[in-house]
Amino acid sequence: MPGAELAQNPEEEGMCITEALITKRNLTFPEDEDLSEKMFHTLAELQTVRLDREGITTITNLEGLQNLHSLYLQENKIQRIENLACIPTLRFLSLAGNRIRQVENLRDLPHLQLLDLSENLIEKLKLDEFPQSLLILNLTGNSCTKQDSYRELVTRALPLLLDLDRQPVSERWNSDEEDEASDEEFPELSGPFCSERGDPAF
Repeated sequence: MPGAELAQNPEEEGMCITEALITKRNLTFPEDEDLSEKMFHTLAELQTVRLDREGITTITNLEGLQNLHSLYLQENKIQRIENLACIPTLRFLSLAGNRIRQVENLRDLPHLQLLDLSENLIEKLKLDEFPQSLLILNLTGNSCTKQDSYRELVTRALPLLLDLDRQPVSERWNSDEEDEASDEEFPELSGPFCSERGDPAF
């Protein structure tokens, strides 16, 4: 029966990000506390949010994360990059292992420096959709990486880029000091990317 088939396909219903989900994954409160007001203020203070492997299909409800620097959304079912302009402080974003087909809605993130879009469904790149602030970009596992002159086109479009698909843009690395500084400022860089473990790095 068609109705039975629909009932057995929860993926079609979709799942959004909610404050309750953010709180469950990233905050801990004593059971007897009144959470309503405290949760609002605590969400605003979060700098790192992990929401990997939650079956999320749509990026929503991030307005309360006013100081967010790092957002982990890998291994979900997200199809579109959207609703991120409300967190202009974002510097690190992992969307690896989703169902994204095109790069979009990233230009409103003026401080974004590390972006992982590996293992998605991106066939063609819109280079003007990437923020010029990017230092590290991972697009491995997307068919767009097979287009002619791919690496040259991306590095030319992103003048600050230091690493593309886990390979350094060698002419832009001046010294080991820059490497050490990046590791200190972005602990996300420690260790290779491993989607099974759920820890994105570059």
